[in-house]
Amino acid sequence: MVTVSCTCNFSKSTFLSILNTGCYNYRRFVERFSSIASPLTKLTQKKVKFQWSNDCEKSFAELKVRLTTAPVLTLPEGSDGYVIYCNASRVGLGCVLMQRGKVIAYASRQLKVHEKNYPTHDLELAAVVFALKIWRHYLYGVHVDVFTDHKSLQYVFT
Repeated sequence: MVTVSCTCNFSKSTFLSILNTGCYNYRRFVERFSSIASPLTKLTQKKVKFQWSNDCEKSFAELKVRLTTAPVLTLPEGSDGYVIYCNASRVGLGCVLMQRGKVIAYASRQLKVHEKNYPTHDLELAAVVFALKIWRHYLYGVHVDVFTDHKSLQYVFT
């Protein structure tokens, strides 16, 4: 936890280099990580001029707070089954893995360039597929309930 506790003292450019290399290891502990980090990750792309905006400052401050406060996560227990909540937006995909009403892990990612053109139902399905892929090692052989806020996906597996 030394890395996390020291992030408050880093300069913006140092924090961006950490974000680009090591900060993604902590993304499973931060709800909505990809959405929060979106303005900062845009600065790390090739051929993008480094221009620190108010959105970057807000994102920087929010990530510092979230990385230095303790999340309440639990370890999976037995084969009781899992519950996954998925959602998608025009910025990214997000999901939560839960067991017995307690959060085990968060997962999120930004949309790829071609995915930004997808209709809503495809994005919502992409969030479900993303969750099932990333947590497949937990989910094999146990009962899983997947919840999404998109009504048309209710009938995918019937």
